[in-house]
Amino acid sequence: MAKRGGFGGGMPNNMNNLMKQAQKMQKKMQEMQEDLDNQVFEASAGGGAVKVTVTGKKEVTKVSINPEVVDEDDVEMLEDLILAAVNEAMRTADEKVNQQMSKVTGGLNMPGIF
Repeated sequence: MAKRGGFGGGMPNNMNNLMKQAQKMQKKMQEMQEDLDNQVFEASAGGGAVKVTVTGKKEVTKVSINPEVVDEDDVEMLEDLILAAVNEAMRTADEKVNQQMSKVTGGLNMPGIF
């Protein structure tokens, strides 16, 4: 005759432990995300001619251009330097976020979380 509930004695306790662990991990991830959102990342292009600063929220907060590189006859080069610096700053922020999140998730790939 089958036991009542069909799962045996240990299943509800294991499920409770699993839920507690998931809640702890979620809290750690939330705290880490808040910390990362407040961090600032900087990258440069053209040997420091253009510098861009972004937050962990991927918001550009500052663009610095060395006046010596401003050439009204070559605006395209300046645009390219700005684009390169922005993209590098975003990559730096992404790498930091991924490194921190992998510490919390133990390297588990959890798409769509951050």
